[in-house]
Parts: sequence; C-alpha cells; structure tokens
Amino acid sequence: MGFTIGGSRGTREFRSGTRRRGRTSECTAVAEYTGLWGWDVVPGARAASPARACSCGDARCAAPGAHPLAFAPAVAAGATLDEVTQAWGKCPGAAILLPVGRSFDVIEVSEEAGRRALVRLERMGLPLGPVVVTEEGRAQFFVAPGAAAELPQLLYRMGWDDADLDLRALGQGSYVTAPLSDRAGLGQSGWLRPPTLDSAGRPPQARLLLGTLAYICHRFRR
Repeated sequence: MGFTIGGSRGTREFRSGTRRRGRTSECTAVAEYTGLWGWDVVPGARAASPARACSCGDARCAAPGAHPLAFAPAVAAGATLDEVTQAWGKCPGAAILLPVGRSFDVIEVSEEAGRRALVRLERMGLPLGPVVVTEEGRAQFFVAPGAAAELPQLLYRMGWDDADLDLRALGQGSYVTAPLSDRAGLGQSGWLRPPTLDSAGRPPQARLLLGTLAYICHRFRR
C-alpha cells in the first residue's frame, strides 16, 4: 500500500517497506513520520550493545541512544523524502527520535498496564491516539500537548493525587524513540496502536484516558 508525501519539491509517492535507489529504509521511515504523520523528527545519539556506550562520548550517559545529537538539527514536519535523505545523510545510523511537547505529550505506564488499559479504552469507545511500547517495557500513550503540565491537577480532581501510581507524563524537552527504531541494537520499540491520519494530528485530551490509566495502574500496584 502506498502513501503520498508532499512538500516544496512537489508530490512524491512511494511504498512502505521498500527502498529507492540511493535511499535507505531509515530515510523512508523518517519521511513517513514527517510527511504522513506531520511530526518533527530529531536525529539521536547511537548506542552500542552490550556495553550500552553512547556515541556522545559520556561514559555516564543516562540515556544512551535516546537523546538528540548536539550538532544535528531537527527534520521539520512536512519534509519530503528528498529533504529527509539530504538531512539524514549527515548522520546515518542515528536513532530516530520524536520530540514531545509539540504535536503531542505522552502519558507513560508499564507495558502490561498499558495493554490492559488499551483494551478497556477501546471497549469504552473513547478517542485514542497512537500508543508506543518501548524496549524497556513501557507503554506511551500520545495525548494532546499540555498534558504534562496539567497532570498534577488532573490527578487531584480525579482523586488519584495521593495514590502510588506507576504513571508519569512526558512533555516539552522529552523524546520518544520512534518505532521501529532499535537504538543501534539496544532494543526495538513498536506500536501497540499505530497512528492514523486522524489520531496523529489530533491526539485526545489526557483527561479522557487518565481515569482508566490510573485505575489500571493502581490495581497493578496492589
């Protein structure tokens, strides 16, 4: 199945999972994020397994392969495949990172809690955005920007502010490792719920999901 990417250089169509001559599948993946889903993409530092050494050179790096390269600018939403290929050619093999706080914030819970909550939320017919499962076993629910700042007040209003929940929100300054980026061998993230044209540009408000997520997390804690 093909999809179309538009931009200042015209409209191009290519097929998922295939390679064009001179273009890597890595560039194709980045172009899907920028052109199809409308997200910015940031080249990230590489990491090597099993030593978990980060290419940034800091032996005590807290996020090997999961933080931006200092010298590489973001690839803006709407970038065409040609533009992505030119930009990514300067940092081949970089981790593919999605900046949080621009098009979406994230509510993160354990993978098991996230899977169970997702089933319940789908049965309830609530609007849902993309959901990522990380290589560390976390589920990341994409929600409307601003959720990280609103989370304490939202939990207070719902009566969950004093509960010991394995739940947190990620906002401006955080990054999601994009599926199916493997962080150079450290593990691969994937989609629990892949993006659609509607959900990528209009993720739901956090308040619509938070009650169910908090309840499931509380049950797991008990």
